[in-house]
Amino acid sequence: MKKAAARSSAGNKNASLAAPVYGPPRLVDVHVGTRLRLRRTLLGISQEKLGEAVGLTFQQIQKYERGANRVGASRLYEFSRVLDVSIAYFFEEMDKQTKASRGRRPGVGGLSEGKQAELEKDPMVRRETLELVRAYYKITEPKVRKRVFELVKSLARAQA
Repeated sequence: MKKAAARSSAGNKNASLAAPVYGPPRLVDVHVGTRLRLRRTLLGISQEKLGEAVGLTFQQIQKYERGANRVGASRLYEFSRVLDVSIAYFFEEMDKQTKASRGRRPGVGGLSEGKQAELEKDPMVRRETLELVRAYYKITEPKVRKRVFELVKSLARAQA
């Protein structure tokens, strides 16, 4: 028994590769998590319900949405099916800094408070935006929806 245990630990040269790596989340993981949260909230699905649909707890969904846990290929496929989007959706609208990181971890400083605040200021992540979009798509009459769209655009121009 001792020989088998010694052999399995000695034979596993990649054991250190499988060990969890702690530190700041990768920008790509944060972006994918943000897109996951955006789509989930646009559809009005709770973290708990999404978790149930893919066999996870809501805490695990939270970690994916924050970028604390990386989303593997099979999990990303599951999310795309449940949320009715293509896998590419999770990588759309990626900013230059995230693209430039090429999936690597940020420097020692990681996501500074300033960068985190910058992410939170993104209007596409704010609950108000998500609620507005959800309400907009509840308007079933295309002509009415188009008029609301034009009204909001004209109000925005008047404020500029």
